[in-house]
Amino acid sequence: MKEPSHPLPPGSLGLPLIGETIQFLLDSNFGNKREKQYGSIYKTNILGRKTVFMTGAEANKFILSSHMDYFSWGKGWPDNFKELLGRSLFLQDGEEHKRNRKLLMPAFHGQALANYVNTMEQIITKYLQKWKTLKNLTWFPEMKQMTFEIASVLLLGSSPGDKTELLSRWFTELTNGLFAILPIRASWSKYGKALAARDRLLEYLEQEIEKRIRISNPEQDALGLMLQTRDEDGGRLSREEIKVQALLMLFAGHETTTSMLTFLCMALGQHPDILARARAEQQELGISGGLTIEKLKQMTYLEQILKEVERLYPPVGGGFRGVVKPFVFNGYYVPKDWIISYRINSSHQDSNIFTNPQKFDPDRFSAERAEHKKMEYSLVGFGGGPRFCLGYAFAQMEMKIFASVLLRNYTWEILPNQNLTPEPIPTLHPRSGLKVKFASSIV
Repeated sequence: MKEPSHPLPPGSLGLPLIGETIQFLLDSNFGNKREKQYGSIYKTNILGRKTVFMTGAEANKFILSSHMDYFSWGKGWPDNFKELLGRSLFLQDGEEHKRNRKLLMPAFHGQALANYVNTMEQIITKYLQKWKTLKNLTWFPEMKQMTFEIASVLLLGSSPGDKTELLSRWFTELTNGLFAILPIRASWSKYGKALAARDRLLEYLEQEIEKRIRISNPEQDALGLMLQTRDEDGGRLSREEIKVQALLMLFAGHETTTSMLTFLCMALGQHPDILARARAEQQELGISGGLTIEKLKQMTYLEQILKEVERLYPPVGGGFRGVVKPFVFNGYYVPKDWIISYRINSSHQDSNIFTNPQKFDPDRFSAERAEHKKMEYSLVGFGGGPRFCLGYAFAQMEMKIFASVLLRNYTWEILPNQNLTPEPIPTLHPRSGLKVKFASSIV
């Protein structure tokens, strides 16, 4: 084989076998420190694999779009993800992914979304009323229960409140195993508990699928639509495929939304001027009665706020891909079978694109400034290119409904003496969980 004419990226592969895995998992500034030392592309060895980190809009475009055939999703993510989340859409490539994405699409677009609005609003209102009664609460775990209930009701057709707390706890145990340093399978270990939680969730999903099959008109939720949808050849997802896709939908449908909603509430609580403008927009819209897709589309300032939350507090710090074709980027050679990771959080802090990037400033997404349009792929919290997040519209709708009901009817105050440092694993969250005093704004 011909020797590459370009050097490998700078960086360190760390210790034998474990490389820099411990630093990567325990040091939230791992990436920033190495980027400062080596630049926007560098190598390391984490989770047992030689990995190259790449930062910036140009790198995002290269990985997510222009050269995406050089990369594999299935070969990119750690084995923990594959075992805990199964062979779902998230880990599929090529024609298999294209076919299954098309079969899942109807559950997340068009009329399906319009059908979800009222149920979302009812569940959100129930939780807001509960929090008003509690008065003092830690918002992150509460938010996780709410988003899980929305996901399980709308995606699986579960009854509201049915086992929500228990199922949410199982999902937390599963999520905690995704980045376990040592995937020890013993029942007492973090990874062992994650595997047990996965098995319980899959058993629950099996029961839900059985229920949906017995219903004569099951199209009112994503699971029902998945059971009904056929491709152009008349093929459909098998029961096993539906089970792992449903597990992924539940995972994706509440983990990232929980993170963004928590940081939305934190940011609004820290910036009273932005909070006042967001409330004013809701009042100007004169909303009465239930929300609709049309009303949500009019919330342009709220949309800017959500984009700024995505930019400054992306739920996931990056994405992994397996290299299936060697390539050269910015003068550096990356071999086949290595892993690459595009750094979302660092790309979102690029001062060449975003003015004063550490400041929470929703106006950067106004029609006049539109900073994210200076360069393609500069805002990638939900991915980009042909594999842009399938559930993006579902998540946006859920977050807008939550914010609208919250802003019109409630107040909250961030309590003192807590640590709000963003903790990245498994998804971004304030270290103390965001403790607040919560009340109704209607006297």
